[in-house]
Amino acid sequence: MPRNAIFQTEFPELNLLQRGKVRDIYDLGDKLLMVASDRISAYDVVMPDPVPRKGEILTRISLFWFKIMESIVPNHLISSDVDEYPAVCRPYADILRGRSMLVHKAKPLPIECVVRGYITGSGWQSYKEAGTVCGIKLPAGLKESDKLPEPIFTPSTKEAMGAHDINIDFDEAVRMIGRDLAEKVRQLSLAIYQKGETLAAEKGIIIADTKFEFGIRNDQVILIDEVLTPDSSRFWPRATYRPGGSQNSYDKQYLRDYLTSIHWDKTPPAPALPGEVIQKTFEKYMEALASLTT
Repeated sequence: MPRNAIFQTEFPELNLLQRGKVRDIYDLGDKLLMVASDRISAYDVVMPDPVPRKGEILTRISLFWFKIMESIVPNHLISSDVDEYPAVCRPYADILRGRSMLVHKAKPLPIECVVRGYITGSGWQSYKEAGTVCGIKLPAGLKESDKLPEPIFTPSTKEAMGAHDINIDFDEAVRMIGRDLAEKVRQLSLAIYQKGETLAAEKGIIIADTKFEFGIRNDQVILIDEVLTPDSSRFWPRATYRPGGSQNSYDKQYLRDYLTSIHWDKTPPAPALPGEVIQKTFEKYMEALASLTT
């Protein structure tokens, strides 16, 4: 097992703004400090056991994609070099190094921008019941994990931690954020996904679906939080891809499958995780990092 995990950070000299499912966010005045912990969630519930080094892996993958996607949309990143952070952060440099980002403040949009290129997960369940996903009619006869004719934008709400996000149709997204903004983030989401999916395919990875978060800074839409990580996406190895059922994965589907096998009801408190599940999840995240960035 890798070195000790960081379940949450405690920086007394910094102003803790919030703890998300994974990230601890500190308010530095005109900037934010985002620290990726080793917490892992499933079905919007944080597990009691962390996955060592997971926060470092997520940070490295996000930094990789933020750079690549700059030609499509600006992002909130200022620096990930701890030596460039404000002096107040220096006492915590050893913890921050490799798992944090100094970012611009932005007003987050109240929706998750989900893109699906393949039919799986909650999209598959919706398709089986109604032939649609978030109000989008799909062709008849699709099998589980089939590639869709083209990627689709299927937004969801952003619920409080512990509550499940709710899939919504595009009209509901328009009601929540306005038509111009909804059309803008739909266009950006599809463009980021298509570029990411193409590049990942060259590395032997299928990005089946993913979700993005956007914010407004100086009246401009920017990409925030994380991008195309195993936490926010389904990564499948292309070599073993076979439509018609669930797929091998480089993401936390392994964890979800374990939780399903023990019949957990997807409500807090989450069950303790066996060491084997933690180790296997770590290995899958490391595989994703190595495949994408080497």
